[in-house]
Amino acid sequence: MTNPHPLPVSSSSLRETALAFRGLHVPGRPLVLPNVWDAVSARIVEEAGAGAVATTSAGLAWVLGAADGDRLDRDGALGAVGRIAGVVRVPVSADIESGYAQDADGVADTIRAVLAAGAVGVNIEDALYDEDALDGGAPLRPVAEQAERIAAARAAADAAGVPLYINARIDTYLRGAGKIEETLERAAAFLAAGADGVFVPGAGDPVTVKTLAEGIEGPLNVLVGPGAPSVTELAALGVARISAGSGIAQAAHAVVRRAARELLDAGTYDSLTDGLGYAELNTLMGRSG
Repeated sequence: MTNPHPLPVSSSSLRETALAFRGLHVPGRPLVLPNVWDAVSARIVEEAGAGAVATTSAGLAWVLGAADGDRLDRDGALGAVGRIAGVVRVPVSADIESGYAQDADGVADTIRAVLAAGAVGVNIEDALYDEDALDGGAPLRPVAEQAERIAAARAAADAAGVPLYINARIDTYLRGAGKIEETLERAAAFLAAGADGVFVPGAGDPVTVKTLAEGIEGPLNVLVGPGAPSVTELAALGVARISAGSGIAQAAHAVVRRAARELLDAGTYDSLTDGLGYAELNTLMGRSG
């Protein structure tokens, strides 16, 4: 595929792109990310006006034939990230789950691969998905261990000369492993280890969001979807980054199911009425219709 928007991948251009991405995280003027999962969703989101694109690990795993939750291999994930970075001009942030690695050294290897793919930001989560965690054991990685993994990511990026934006995802709310106090404790440790911002999915009510924004010494990222406060409301609470997560991917796949069922069961095609035009998509991806 011809790349209509080549993104340079030299270390100097990555530094510039990383600095630009950092500058988009402003409390009260949040970076809004309609998360993407492949090259065409990335181009659509860029064309819609997004200042950056960020992957959803779930959406990316699904499109590559895997389930979410540390089941996707590093090469597959970062190959997809590279294809996304190759078709957009805006900065790209990669959701790398818990680092696609067993230990801190492996996380450092992943970060080097992230930079090679052309991304300038990462999400690193503290959730565990091993059998023990899924059978009722500790759902989150110990604070010290997760801090070590973040420190390794920071060191790898610094060694490459790229100010990679490290977004420390804290799953206290998603996994029922704590509330405000536990989240603030983890946030402080992860920021001290080298994270740049903190992502707390599952914390959505205004009181909680405001408390987190005021208590975390770094940009706060929240996850949104139907029923969540609006972007304007979250901005007023001090949020610096707003993510749709896998929500857009889920909605897109719901269209596939509705259209398939309509075609197979009713023999009609109304579900396809609002689809993007063939020529529009072909042009968007760099080929004339």
